[in-house]
Amino acid sequence: MARIVLLGATGYTGRLIAERLAKQTVETILAGRSPAALAALADELGGACATAVVRLDDPRTLRTLLRPGDVLLTTVGPFIKVGDVALDAAIACGAHYIDTTGEAPFVRQVFENPSAQKAAGALVTAMGFNYSPGNLAGALAMEQAAGSPGGPVDALEIGYFLTGPGRGELSRGTVASAAGVLTAPGFAWRGGRLVTERCGARTRAWPVSGRSVPSMTLGSSEAITLPQAYPKLDTVDVYQGGLGAATPVVAQVGRLAALPGARWFADTLSGLVKYAAPIGPDDTARARAGTYVVAVAYSRAGHVLSEVTLQGPDVYDVTADLTAWAAERAAAGEVRGHGPLGPVQAFGLDELREGHQAAGMVVKGAQG
Repeated sequence: MARIVLLGATGYTGRLIAERLAKQTVETILAGRSPAALAALADELGGACATAVVRLDDPRTLRTLLRPGDVLLTTVGPFIKVGDVALDAAIACGAHYIDTTGEAPFVRQVFENPSAQKAAGALVTAMGFNYSPGNLAGALAMEQAAGSPGGPVDALEIGYFLTGPGRGELSRGTVASAAGVLTAPGFAWRGGRLVTERCGARTRAWPVSGRSVPSMTLGSSEAITLPQAYPKLDTVDVYQGGLGAATPVVAQVGRLAALPGARWFADTLSGLVKYAAPIGPDDTARARAGTYVVAVAYSRAGHVLSEVTLQGPDVYDVTADLTAWAAERAAAGEVRGHGPLGPVQAFGLDELREGHQAAGMVVKGAQG
């Protein structure tokens, strides 16, 4: 019987996922560095989960734990620094792989990894709020626009936003990861191919809950996975709108990527904010926050052919629900294909929609 190994279980996001998995029937192993913290978490969860000590500086501790067909669900970042340890272990052991990353450089690394192409298990990166809802919204917009009298879809624009009075509260892991991503090269699907570009290459405002919200482009899994599913797409732009009035300034940070010492600066900043930032929003703060994702399909002439929106709970609750759902599906053998896969390719469009709805996300603008 396949097991779920949750790596980073005692971290902020890991604990939220562990709470979901403990309520299911799939055997779950809580994995992390601290035996005491793991034991305390297992006790909090009523003893429903086993524990295992895993150190990323000793990959053998993870590889001896995994079995073929297991599901490795990892929350440990920054992924661009340490994510390859878990990914390589899953590939070597024939396990399925799911992660919570929103770090575009790592997402691209997963899809371009030669060993990943030969993996026996499914490798589903960025299965949390970044970037599963955008994959779903984009695919639904494509299906909604199919056969439109305005012509075939030429371009997709996808936007991610945080809503509610608690929308600005992030975990220290999120902040640390973001510090590294902004100065790393990004990418987009433009002119029918994947191109490297700086983060913040384009900005635009979106209407969200009666407000005009600025946003900036960042690399994302949609730029890779949606053109695979819809090969005639010319352009896929994904915007992040969680920075508010600071967006125009932050959009220029990507220019630092070409400067000497940019990587050192990003690593130093990431290390500092990891300990200066709060652990993460509490239950009350999360209850006050929400998420909003929109996908708009355009014709070659620039006419809107369809628009699909997803609105749901706090980003961390959405991430916990979606990744736990995906891990349970994979453990049950309900994942399609192997190697690097987008959420739609891995689970199917209808099933993915059901998974998001179970996570509290309301879909509008799509049939069905």
